[in-house]
Amino acid sequence: MQKLIRNGKNEVVKQNSAGDLEYLTFPELERLECVKHLFSTRTGGVSRGIYSSMNLSFTRGDEESAVLENFRRIAKVLGAEPSQIVCSDQTHTTNVRVVTRADMGKGVTRPRDYTDVDGLITNEKGIVLATFYADCVPLYFVDPVKEVIGLSHSGWKGTVGGIGRETVSRMQQEYGCRPEDIYAAIGPSICRECYEVSRDVSEAFEKAFTENEFLNTNHAYEEIISYRDEAQKAEGKCQLDLHLANQWILKSAGILPEHISVTDVCTAHNPDYLFSHRKTDGKRGNLGAFLCLN
Repeated sequence: MQKLIRNGKNEVVKQNSAGDLEYLTFPELERLECVKHLFSTRTGGVSRGIYSSMNLSFTRGDEESAVLENFRRIAKVLGAEPSQIVCSDQTHTTNVRVVTRADMGKGVTRPRDYTDVDGLITNEKGIVLATFYADCVPLYFVDPVKEVIGLSHSGWKGTVGGIGRETVSRMQQEYGCRPEDIYAAIGPSICRECYEVSRDVSEAFEKAFTENEFLNTNHAYEEIISYRDEAQKAEGKCQLDLHLANQWILKSAGILPEHISVTDVCTAHNPDYLFSHRKTDGKRGNLGAFLCLN
């Protein structure tokens, strides 16, 4: 099994294998018997070249048959079929879709009939939710009391818009979930050290975080940014911690701090094992986050 470069000493994310296929899980979510989940790596698929080998995108130039076989292998680990998977249509929104059995297969074995969806929630068994990544942040949500799950894609735009908070809100509205019952995990994605952003991005975060009473009171904005040196600061750039930003947003939504698992794995630190858009200048495939009710 390939050695992971980790941020921190505690192994928050666990490596697993099924034959040649390696995938990541959160032990805290594994303890919840009502769900199965995983985050894919680059291993165990059939794609070639820049997509090698577990690419889960039909739209980046890979062979369709290879991508479908990759989905089949991932589904098998979850005890499912590709026809049970429901995919997001990610455009960096904060839109969250309620998924039903009528949606099964959309994005894999049949076309989606929706657009601009970065979050998915459901309370129906037999459905596998799927969202896709190559540096952005996967957000997993599990309410073991109501048996409701959610999965959301949070790039910087989704994070500044609070898609994590929006996902919790939709779980409350649609299924009566209580935030204090929800367990959440912030998945493998780019870390602060690897993520330099421009002034317009940092200003968008400053505005969003100071306008939210909870985040402003706790000085969250001051914690999520840092500078390598004074020269970087003078250029109007900074290092942004999307992991910590999403952690603050989940806490602002009412999720208990002890119910939040924060990844210790950076995609950009592990480009041979995980797809990273920044490390490859966009020449890459997609990783996938998957979540389903048992």
